[in-house]
Amino acid sequence: MTQDTRKNPFDGAQMQNEHFMRADLTGAHFDGVNLTGARFFAVLSGAEFTDTNLAGAEFDDVNLAGSWLNNVNMSGVKITNANLSGLTISDANLFEAEINDADLTGMRINGVLVTDLFAAYEAK
Repeated sequence: MTQDTRKNPFDGAQMQNEHFMRADLTGAHFDGVNLTGARFFAVLSGAEFTDTNLAGAEFDDVNLAGSWLNNVNMSGVKITNANLSGLTISDANLFEAEINDADLTGMRINGVLVTDLFAAYEAK
């Protein structure tokens, strides 16, 4: 049985503190990868992160459009200047995560529009 490495080039790798600078990782699959403290300055549209440790990772000037993050540790993650349109995050640890400079139009948390949450908070 052969595996198509183009579909899943990062399977179980230990990639702590790696830097992905000016990289095109469109459609990349990170499955069971340890990316603790990794830094992404990359195109990650359509990428999939499954069973992945992203604790303390930084995503700056990235395109995560249409990407999927499932069963990921995102504690302490920083995301700045990012395209998160169509991003799906499920079963994730977001403890102390930061998102800066993001357009939240249409974003939902547990089915509730974030803009509605902000409006309710401001009205309080």
